[in-house]
Amino acid sequence: MANLVEEFNAYRAKMNEKMLEDNNKVLKRIFNLDTNAFTEGALSKRTKELLGLGNSLVLRCDDCVKYHLEECYKLGLSKEEVVEGMSVSLLIGGTIVIPHLRKAYEYWEALENS
Repeated sequence: MANLVEEFNAYRAKMNEKMLEDNNKVLKRIFNLDTNAFTEGALSKRTKELLGLGNSLVLRCDDCVKYHLEECYKLGLSKEEVVEGMSVSLLIGGTIVIPHLRKAYEYWEALENS
């Protein structure tokens, strides 16, 4: 299971590097905006990561779900907090979210076992 986390992070880092090598102004600005949006502010980083996770589930972006799950894990959110957040996303997104929720559970388990 830990391989799942390592493989995702290695692929993400490799491809992000390739994209940024092109020195495209729009890409760089979006990456910067994304980084800055998740810093501490009126909302805590923990809250922002849960919001990112929830939106990613509803939008059905498995890579984004993995990223935000890992950030939640690093910030010390409990499984109960993460599952409660994801349950709200399931309610909002409907049953189409269930396959992505399965992958989220699998990835959380991999994080716990890494």
